[in-house]
Amino acid sequence: MIIELGHFALILAFMVAVVQAVIPLVGAHKGWRGWMAVAEPAATTQFLLTGFSFAALTYAFVVSDFSLRLVVLNSHTAKPMIYKISGVWGNHEGSMLLWVLILTLFGACAAWFGGNLPPTLRARVLSVQSAVAVAFFAFILFTSNPFERLVTPPFQGQDLNPLLQDPGLAFHPPFLYLGYVGLSMAFSFAVAALIEGRVDAAWGRWVRPWTLAAWVFLTIGIALGSWWAYYELGWGGFWFWDPVENASFMPWLIAAALLHSAIVVEKREALKSWTILLAILAFGFSLIGTFIVRSGVLTSVHAFANDPDRGVMILLILGFFMGGALTLFAARASAMEAKGVFSTISRESALVMNNVLLAVSSFVVFIGTIWPLIADMFFGRTLTVGPPFFNMAFSPFVVALAMLLPIGAIIPWKRGTVAKTMQPLWGIALLSLALGALVWAMQTGRSALGPVGVILGIWVVGGSLADLWLRTGRGALTNRLARLRRLPRSDWGKATAHAGLGVTIFAVAALMAWESEDIRVVRIGETFDHRGYDITLVDVRRVEGPNYISTMGEMQVARDGRFVATLYPEKRVYPVAGMPTTEAAIDYGFLRDVYLVLGDPQEGGGWAVRTYVKPFANWLWGGCLIMALGGALSLSDRRYRVAAGAGRTARAAVPAE
Repeated sequence: MIIELGHFALILAFMVAVVQAVIPLVGAHKGWRGWMAVAEPAATTQFLLTGFSFAALTYAFVVSDFSLRLVVLNSHTAKPMIYKISGVWGNHEGSMLLWVLILTLFGACAAWFGGNLPPTLRARVLSVQSAVAVAFFAFILFTSNPFERLVTPPFQGQDLNPLLQDPGLAFHPPFLYLGYVGLSMAFSFAVAALIEGRVDAAWGRWVRPWTLAAWVFLTIGIALGSWWAYYELGWGGFWFWDPVENASFMPWLIAAALLHSAIVVEKREALKSWTILLAILAFGFSLIGTFIVRSGVLTSVHAFANDPDRGVMILLILGFFMGGALTLFAARASAMEAKGVFSTISRESALVMNNVLLAVSSFVVFIGTIWPLIADMFFGRTLTVGPPFFNMAFSPFVVALAMLLPIGAIIPWKRGTVAKTMQPLWGIALLSLALGALVWAMQTGRSALGPVGVILGIWVVGGSLADLWLRTGRGALTNRLARLRRLPRSDWGKATAHAGLGVTIFAVAALMAWESEDIRVVRIGETFDHRGYDITLVDVRRVEGPNYISTMGEMQVARDGRFVATLYPEKRVYPVAGMPTTEAAIDYGFLRDVYLVLGDPQEGGGWAVRTYVKPFANWLWGGCLIMALGGALSLSDRRYRVAAGAGRTARAAVPAE
């Protein structure tokens, strides 16, 4: 009964979405306040109905209701409870329901917290948001129904993909979807502004919190996915330029550009057309990511589905919304006249350069991701675009962005000089160069990647600290420290996020330049040395888990005669799914990770063992979390809450209808 109610609630949510997409939009066009007022209760109702539907599906997974086809394909009674719950979104149909749930959540939040928005703009935003929901409700109900029953239920399910039975993958998709789908709000604001034919400073302030929230969630989601790939897949890497990884990275880059572009709209009423275009493209890349994950056109270990028919429907949704929005943009772009005037040397120009670098780097990733498909379709060639291309093509943009960032954060609005801006930064520049030279001298015979990472990391982090300190003005040290504590959270958030980027750049460079790898056959009781660590294979034994059988190694790690850790790398086999997995064992450290992988038994005796020493690995995810923390700090600033402080200005700007 609960399953039928969940299915019925999903159908009702679809019907409410249709009403919300049409009635408020007509009301805004006609000036009928009663019709516009339909949007808020409809958005809340739509979210509650979708939430009930998602709860019903979750209930089916928790109680192992094998009358549902989806539960049979993705669950098993022996599976731990956390993976029964995460199994709800560990598949195509359930993940799409989560996608729509988050979409309706953002729409409901716009209704709950958008009271200061002009009524016409709020009605249009909620209508556009609901129009997107209509398309995806239809997609779920007609092609991906999660409530499909089986005539003859089996006694057991087929289990969830073993790679997804991991805490990192339990939390990674929800955060990623909060970022993906959150960008729909920026899209809705952009289309609503195009319909009204007006973009002003208030609009820039309204769109920033939604974009910032999506960017924060996307940052956390990408970091969790990278961490999962690092310790779960056993490849020893943190980023593989996989098509699905790129699908989340592209909207992240565009969202970062949109955040900075919206600042110029808010502060200087410039870059209006460009900001609207970025808002459209950010959500467009999210839809492209959805297409890549679910169509099967590109091979990935992260893909949810391999169904061309579903892919075609997602492609139609992408074409409709992107084509419609870009057509509207072309028709209305001339009405979005920029008011702010600025010189070549100014913060506006720095933000323009920031946007160019982020947008072009995203385009480079897009070309590298989609090129194998283009080569196959038009040239009949099978190609693989791997890390060497992305590393070579993408890295120059990161270097340029890092070099520009501290200067752009400090240079004045409208007009400035490089010489004056560099005065507080010369010490940081010299320090970063000196430490880079020291590292270069210490790592004789190695690449320049490590020293360059040190230079850029210190430059960006130091520039962020200098930016904060300059905001305290002049005077005695105690007075400046007091003013530092009273700075707005947005200033602290900006500096924190930029510092997090600096830490991440350094960690990536350090990992790529200085990690070491060793592959060998080791017999039980044998000790070998790698980078100063003495590693002993103590034992290999068979261990039974709740729903898997493990071949577990016991390995002791020592350094200079002192015990460091006992690690237990595993090779698991999940009998129900019939799939093996590799579980790396990692001794996490502040400055390095010792990473061990147990391979297959060898004919002559012994076991294949891979050993890595990875310097500053944890700094990578620490840097990502620092960036997310910076975004959250900015989001908590009263000035950047939804429509905070902008409602009165916006109402004054709305013409009588």
